[in-house]
Amino acid sequence: MINPLLDFSGLPRFAEINNDHITPAIKKLLEKSRATLVSVRDDNAAPTWQNFVQPMVDANERLFRAWGQVSHLNAVMNSPELREIYNINLPKISQFHVELTQDQQLFEKFKQLHDSPHFDELSSSRKRIIENELRDFRLGGAELSPDKKTRFLQIQEELSALSAKFSDNLLDATNDFSLRVENMDELTGIPADVLQAASVAAEKDTAYSGSGWKFTLHMPSYLPVMQYADNRQLREKMYCAYVTRASELGRNASPVNAESKLDNMPLINKILKLRNEEAKMLGYENYAEVSLVPKMAKSPKQVLEFLVDLAAKARPYAERDLLELKQFAAEELNLNKLEAWDMAYVSEKLREKRYAFSDQEVKQYFPETKVLPGMFRLVENLYRIKISPAPESRKIQYWHPDVKCFDIGDAEGKLVGQFYLDLYARPSKRGGGWMDDAIGRRRVADQQRHNGAIQTPVAYLNCNFSAPVSLDGKLRPALFTHNEVIVLFHEFGHGLHHLLTQIDDLGVSGINGVEWDAVELPSQFMENFCWEWDVLADMTQHVDTGARLPRTLFDKMLAAKNFQSGLQMLRQIEFALFDLRLHYDFDPASDKTVLQLMDEVRKQVAVVFPPEYNRFPNSFAHIFAGGYAAGYYSYKWAEVLSADAYSLFEENNVDGLINAEAGSRFRDEILAVGGSRPALASFVAFRGREPSIDALLRHNGMSAT
Repeated sequence: MINPLLDFSGLPRFAEINNDHITPAIKKLLEKSRATLVSVRDDNAAPTWQNFVQPMVDANERLFRAWGQVSHLNAVMNSPELREIYNINLPKISQFHVELTQDQQLFEKFKQLHDSPHFDELSSSRKRIIENELRDFRLGGAELSPDKKTRFLQIQEELSALSAKFSDNLLDATNDFSLRVENMDELTGIPADVLQAASVAAEKDTAYSGSGWKFTLHMPSYLPVMQYADNRQLREKMYCAYVTRASELGRNASPVNAESKLDNMPLINKILKLRNEEAKMLGYENYAEVSLVPKMAKSPKQVLEFLVDLAAKARPYAERDLLELKQFAAEELNLNKLEAWDMAYVSEKLREKRYAFSDQEVKQYFPETKVLPGMFRLVENLYRIKISPAPESRKIQYWHPDVKCFDIGDAEGKLVGQFYLDLYARPSKRGGGWMDDAIGRRRVADQQRHNGAIQTPVAYLNCNFSAPVSLDGKLRPALFTHNEVIVLFHEFGHGLHHLLTQIDDLGVSGINGVEWDAVELPSQFMENFCWEWDVLADMTQHVDTGARLPRTLFDKMLAAKNFQSGLQMLRQIEFALFDLRLHYDFDPASDKTVLQLMDEVRKQVAVVFPPEYNRFPNSFAHIFAGGYAAGYYSYKWAEVLSADAYSLFEENNVDGLINAEAGSRFRDEILAVGGSRPALASFVAFRGREPSIDALLRHNGMSAT
């Protein structure tokens, strides 16, 4: 039988993929891609799209589609065996990528194509792809001397391995910790469904002998403890374990060796040195300059000014938020000193008193069985599409029994795209929420059709929510907090960006080719609808009574929308500023440490200071194991774009914000065009002007002055 990783006739065959398939498949696809590169490189004919670019697109699309399946499994069904094989093959993929971007002959042929009359005949999408390729060749070291190219390749391989190790350490450190509680009296305040999940976890763990409650550092277990547990010592234990994950202070720290086997700080130092070396080799002063080349922002200085200005506007509100918390803690809870492990707990108590509701109360109205159909109805009305479960007759294969698959059809019922939905947390799955592409939209050569056939896009949507639990002998659907509903909308926004593209060239279809600091626009745009009554009303149903979310409760939620928005904004700016300065003006070879820079940034913008043992950088996977290095500011910049884009719906609100005309415009000018034109041009085409910060500040209850 054919290796399932080599079958590109349809959706991935996850049930058939085993570890033995990976290395042979990657080897064969790499050989095919390399052979294609040799063929087009050595072709003496003048380069055109069809004889030069398209063959490489076809070969590399299959390689990276197969590798995408392996990477996805490593993220959602991690195991020691799979991890080992993944880490064996990762350097091979990294090496090929660098070889591709350093190939001088390919670079010259792209320049030849760009300067030829044929270039003027190409579509705007294909012109942009070629321009992006030339940029990426330069960033990939194509203009380096041969000896420097060798070193550049080594740097890329090392960075890939270090990033993978960072992610593995974080997952292992998270899984390694659990806290056993035997006395129910120590658990007052924690919601019943959370306790039930902790009891089931203890029953399944042989080390617990089936008794007590097991709490972990995975979000569905950790966050409710921090938010609701009356037991201050319990909160402190959980907090300490969480903020020292993958550090020299974590559970894996060795009393003999200064460095824990899971300590990410040595990896961080190596990553920063290698990125700095890479930047200097390419002729830049620092890695931040390299990172910003394919982004909307023009310079690190511009980003720095944006963050500092936003921090100055948010700071008075953050100071007010903190003062209110301290006063409430002292007067109502007898906590004269507010510690880091008290913040979520005191905030929840203050919110309950001020607005007379709790997150736990709201959670009962958001069962998965209502939230998903409600979210689907919203986007169906916005974008004139239809979402339905993929039919069982298609016999789609999944990586886990909890995963579902859905079809998206257009107004005529034609299939537009498909997406997998993996909602629940589990030990084998990395934390957080994310979207990834499984298959990209493109036009594929088809002998039966003159223009070829459209390859419909497919996306993975992943979250880490609590799974359904049995309570009093009855299986209850998964319940989402309102914040989790926002996360779900966010990731679905990314998915729609990938799935609703109308661009037929892979390099700029969907999220491909979109500037990194604009890629969060569609996701954060979707979050705004989570605060609209006409949207929420139809996606709520109390898990016990069946009643819809009361308007009075929604009004309380709305009143509390900007509760502590100053603190929350400053926290994000703190992370973004730390990331930028790490890659801009921090010298990894100097005596200053990463933790000292973290403290310096906090003194500049923060109003809340964690304990000395906090090791936040060790778990900052976005910048050390993801694609956000010198780009974490993108979240705040994209919030400016998304809030301003959403304000068009607010300005044209007649019968609620589900405005099909504005929705169609957003789909046509933002989602459909993907990366086929600059993100700023797409925003101006939608909004009619360049972005303004005013809507973001207004949405957060802040003044623009």
